[in-house]
Amino acid sequence: MKKQKQLVTAGFVLCSFMLPLRASAANFDQLYVFGDSLSDTGNVFNISGGLVDPTKAFNPDPPFFQGRFSNGPVWVDYVGQQLGLTPTLVTNLSSTTPPTQGINYAFGGSNSGLDNAFIPGIPGVLAQVGLFTQGLQANKQTADPNALYTIWGGANDYLFGNVTDPNQIVKNISDSVTLLAQAGAKNIVVFNLPDLGKTPYASANGVSSQLTALSTSYNTLLATTLGNLSLIPSVNIIPVDINSLFNQVITSPGEFGFTNVTTSCVIGDLNSIRAGNFTVCNNPNDYLFYDAVHPTTNAQKLVAEARLSAIEAKSVPEPSAALGVLAFGALGAAGVLKRKQKQSGLTLVSHWSQVKVINDLSISNCA
Repeated sequence: MKKQKQLVTAGFVLCSFMLPLRASAANFDQLYVFGDSLSDTGNVFNISGGLVDPTKAFNPDPPFFQGRFSNGPVWVDYVGQQLGLTPTLVTNLSSTTPPTQGINYAFGGSNSGLDNAFIPGIPGVLAQVGLFTQGLQANKQTADPNALYTIWGGANDYLFGNVTDPNQIVKNISDSVTLLAQAGAKNIVVFNLPDLGKTPYASANGVSSQLTALSTSYNTLLATTLGNLSLIPSVNIIPVDINSLFNQVITSPGEFGFTNVTTSCVIGDLNSIRAGNFTVCNNPNDYLFYDAVHPTTNAQKLVAEARLSAIEAKSVPEPSAALGVLAFGALGAAGVLKRKQKQSGLTLVSHWSQVKVINDLSISNCA
């Protein structure tokens, strides 16, 4: 509890960097990311000593790539490249490096709520949003209406939290959306979950049917809840149906450039990986899964393309214009394939130094 209070206090310090920046007539001017390992571009790596010794980080390099939980860039990197935005890691903030293009709050292992599945004191998705919005409130600021806000979480609750009821998880995501909307955010992207029962982790542990059922229940309830939230005035909630996309990839892997969609490229749990006891395949980009739960960079690129297809489908000239609700499920994998066809020719910083968030890194797995 003390550590969580310290994190919230540290979050207040961040607000001095959150003043609305330039407003572009054609582009989002900032990108804010809230999530878990699927969106983490280096936060867990930073706080677990990756800048000192990459091989001893929570997600060591090698086999992981520069703080990502993959073999290369993740969707945040790819979307950022397309939008011309590089959000600053929340663990990199300091008085000398204020963010100019947004902030990435995502931490590997984060649950949908207040905590982390593996690392004590690290905020979950709802707590990440709380750090952001409380910081704004403390300085009487509002969220940049021309920024893009993204939320993706829930997998760790089911994979490692033994959750069997999706209601609380959906509520955590819903509360996150509501907090952002109340703070002044106008464009909020929310990803659903892929079928967790089709991960190598589920197959290896004999829980495929249970996790498939949970994923289906969660996605159904999330869609209904987001539909209700779409009634919030002047807020554009943009659902992205990653579940349909991944199911299409698994059904027709060759169309997306994969040859293996059932097993992982990296063999070994996190303890084994950190001890140097693991093997890596020679052709990771032919795989959908890099390790037992995380997609390869090629799969992450598909997530980015799904996200960008959602924006393109609405022909958004200005971020704060009325987008309405985009049901990406109507586009499904077709939107991604269309994009692919078009492209085929183609240290803990000073303010955080007093927050001791890592005590024990002897964790058997990670998410």
